[in-house]
Amino acid sequence: MSILPKEKQYHSKIITYSIASFTLFLTIAMIQYPKETFDSAIIGLNLWWNVVFPSLLPFFILSEILMGIGVVHALGVLLEPLMRPIFNVPGIGAFALSMGLASGYPMDAVITCKFRKNNLCSKVEAERLLAFTNTADPLFMFGAVAVGMFAMPELGATLAIAHYLASLLVGLIYRFYGRNRDQYSLDNEIIESKNIFIRAFHELYNSRKKDNRSFSALLGDSIKSSMNTILLIGGFIIVFSVFLRILSTVGITNSLDSLFSLLLDFIGINTSLAQSLSVGLFEIDLGTLAASQAIAPLNDKVAIASAIIAWSGICVHGQVASIVIEAGINMMPYMLARLLHAILAAILTLLFLGPWQSVMNLFTLPVITNDTASIFFCFNKLVQTFNQLILVLFILLSISLIIHLTKKMYLYTKR
Repeated sequence: MSILPKEKQYHSKIITYSIASFTLFLTIAMIQYPKETFDSAIIGLNLWWNVVFPSLLPFFILSEILMGIGVVHALGVLLEPLMRPIFNVPGIGAFALSMGLASGYPMDAVITCKFRKNNLCSKVEAERLLAFTNTADPLFMFGAVAVGMFAMPELGATLAIAHYLASLLVGLIYRFYGRNRDQYSLDNEIIESKNIFIRAFHELYNSRKKDNRSFSALLGDSIKSSMNTILLIGGFIIVFSVFLRILSTVGITNSLDSLFSLLLDFIGINTSLAQSLSVGLFEIDLGTLAASQAIAPLNDKVAIASAIIAWSGICVHGQVASIVIEAGINMMPYMLARLLHAILAAILTLLFLGPWQSVMNLFTLPVITNDTASIFFCFNKLVQTFNQLILVLFILLSISLIIHLTKKMYLYTKR
């Protein structure tokens, strides 16, 4: 049933009054608690300046340059045999997946938005892509969470494998999302008649020719665009840091604690973890820290931390929304995907720590440190992130080419 104009007007008024009331409440609370506001703003600023700014900005610039010179378009051709049949997204989606995995939130949102604005994917494909590729980076799970918060480096592999496996499961589920809006049609004769490497080089050349900017102009535009994005992210981090402190100060989070206690009691998890869920609902770092410090069984604490990492927090969701809104990407599928990711990640973590623990013994992954006190921290993180990016792209390219060659051989034997 369609909504009548009067009902629309009523809903619009409710939203307007709610936003105005909340903003007024936040303003009054900031005036009433100036010290808490200042301290939380400093915490958010330090997080952005010391961690987010140096670790994300180089990759924002790099992704802009790679798109401008056509490398991303060429990768899209090479990775189409993998991404299209499995996740129902273009091959360029693998680049977003790789960058998101290596750099963490909200890298994929930036890249997906660029894809959509450049018409490299449809709106529904962008929503599918955003649903499963916006993930936490390994350095955060291995270093900050496993080593820094839990003081148990061996938990890094469990958290990371559960997180990425759950993300891929979300991608498989979301391949059916919006099927009635698909605009993709595959011309097998054209695709199969040309060598995939030749098509990739042609795509690179044509994309570079279409862009037609000099490298110096491309570099300048990439830096300006990336700086605008990183400043926007910094603003969100500071605002949500203040917002979360005020909610805690005035006692609103206590109501959330009660609701989450009922939920945890229903599913059989220690209710002392309710506070970590209340905090993690808004902010990922503080939520995982609260989970690690709770007085509860280890398996429960790790599972809740895994769910919080997958959910990522409303702070990250706000960053993603501010980035993708200009491309017309709907946020509701993304929010539902984050909830699904959190549930799947928590379940897989419990399985890996319990019945499937023998599977985890097969993985002897190196410990990734997160020593923020070191003056070489930013450089080391960049090197580790770049190495992870290359490794993931190599694996995805290898799988894609194997699928492509297998399909070619199958078609050849049928002739």
